[in-house]
Amino acid sequence: MYEFDDARLEDEDALREADPLLRPLAEAGARVRREAASAEVPLSRLDPDDRPRAMITFGPEARLLRAVLEPTCPVPLVAWPRLGLPGWVGPLDIVVVMGGGDKVSLAAAFEAVRRGCRLLVACPADSVLARQSASASTTLLPTSTGDPLAAAVVALVALHRLGLGPLVSPEAVADAMDLVAQESSLSLDATQNPAKAVALELADAKPMVWGGSILAARASRRIAEALRSASGRIVLSADAGALRPLLAEVPLRDPFADPFEETGVEQRPGLVLVDDGMDDEEAAEERIVLRESALAKDVLVSNLAHTQGTAVERYVTVLQQGLFAAAYLQIGLGRA
Repeated sequence: MYEFDDARLEDEDALREADPLLRPLAEAGARVRREAASAEVPLSRLDPDDRPRAMITFGPEARLLRAVLEPTCPVPLVAWPRLGLPGWVGPLDIVVVMGGGDKVSLAAAFEAVRRGCRLLVACPADSVLARQSASASTTLLPTSTGDPLAAAVVALVALHRLGLGPLVSPEAVADAMDLVAQESSLSLDATQNPAKAVALELADAKPMVWGGSILAARASRRIAEALRSASGRIVLSADAGALRPLLAEVPLRDPFADPFEETGVEQRPGLVLVDDGMDDEEAAEERIVLRESALAKDVLVSNLAHTQGTAVERYVTVLQQGLFAAAYLQIGLGRA
């Protein structure tokens, strides 16, 4: 069992050893800029008047694309998780594939070319997927960083230029990521660094992560995965209906218990609320109920929030906040 030591969050040697963990998070904005620069030429050739009948997306961030596009997309869209294409897909449709050489992406690209579909592919130019998807109807967005989120941002730019999605500025998204990296700098202590503060709040907790809007809920799942990997603990990301009964079952703290004498005490939950400022009325009410339920059981509530900018800028901000918090939790536990 790893024990959290808050001194590690200020220890220069421990932080230096954790550089492979923190540096990729700090460079997230740079990866977005690099992918956007690589795709400038193919992006410039896209025509918004050539609108498809429907859109089908594949890849690790296919559901992110769907979440961003659904509110305004003028055509039906599907994030397809299975091998091959739906039977109705044909030359009037566009297939968006993001990824490397996994079977699902390769099968989608092969079938799209065979059926004469329009293809938008984000992958390395020298990859098997690029070769598999090559056709007169294919637009290749060449990637080089191996970052699915950066590739998805560039794909969203392309889809906006095709008239299928909202305006997405790679520079603004990268700036948002850079700002989180600055605020989460290892040189700042927990009073100035919100990621370290959240890590301290979750030091001995089993986190429950919740987001109200579609994108905040997606970020909550990604953050829960990172916290699970960082701590080796059970971490749950679920809707409010699943979390409320769990909070209701949390026993109240014994005010007379001595934490220094008790051994084997079960870890209590910690509630992490992800807020991108885009809750609908129902989600706003659920947020209040979850917070009140947690506080009634003396469960610590942590907040990851950003309520300015476009939907994508808000998403990457709360996501990076959570990923940095998970990294500092891992460092504090001595697992880095």
